[in-house]
Amino acid sequence: MSENLIQTDQQITFQSKSNFLFSFFFLPREKREAIYTLYSFCRQTDDIADEIAPLEKKALVLNRWEKELKNCFSRKVSNYFDSLHQVAERFKIPAEYFLELIAGVRMDLHNRQYRSFDDLRLYCYRVASIVGLMCIQIFGYRDPVIKQYAENLGIALQLTNIIRDVGTDAEMGRLYIPREELAQFSVTEADISNLTYNEDFIRLMKFQADRAEDYYQRANDCLPDSERINMLVSEIMRNIYYRLLEDIKEKEFNVLDTPIRLSTFNKLWITMRTVSNIKLSSAF
Repeated sequence: MSENLIQTDQQITFQSKSNFLFSFFFLPREKREAIYTLYSFCRQTDDIADEIAPLEKKALVLNRWEKELKNCFSRKVSNYFDSLHQVAERFKIPAEYFLELIAGVRMDLHNRQYRSFDDLRLYCYRVASIVGLMCIQIFGYRDPVIKQYAENLGIALQLTNIIRDVGTDAEMGRLYIPREELAQFSVTEADISNLTYNEDFIRLMKFQADRAEDYYQRANDCLPDSERINMLVSEIMRNIYYRLLEDIKEKEFNVLDTPIRLSTFNKLWITMRTVSNIKLSSAF
């Protein structure tokens, strides 16, 4: 993390090679720079949990990170979070959103698996929906239903990530599929750890994909036509991740050995098609 502290927010965002990166270019400069600052914070917070280090050390670093954030936002001290605080004030992003994200990353440190989807949903809300709620403050909106759109889309995106990364997460000792659902489809934790790809695993993952699709639909249902142009960046993200989920389904959830990725060309094509469709519909 010390190396990241001397990098710019834009550098951290670009180096992440996130699927979100393509969508950021369509924001006006002030909003784009604000998104870089926000994404940099989210990326570095998440990296604390992913760092190869003893759990106690990671917990200590995350606690210090949270304390410095609180100190800056309460104006007790000027520190690394000054630019983030300025973005929060400029776009009226509540301080509790940032603390919720940290709470979600803390769940990653202490919860290696979740009992039920209710438990997993809280995690998805904290690490993904909260990011969406922060982003829509920067994008700008008029209809308050957009908050429900951001919450549902965040969960859909995170569930897609979970499906894609089952194998790599297992190698890190993490399993996000709820225990109740493993039992429902006769899949054991050992099966996942051993990267066992069989019909039971496919049925389990189809169940996960159906749920993710339901949340994509919920998000779409909460997006009025009048807000589509404001949510252009989010819609690019939605379409890229939905295409990723479709690819995973087409490859019969063979995600254990190697995560399925979209090519740069596909992401660019989806981005331009989304921009074209939304701008065309907004013209009428």
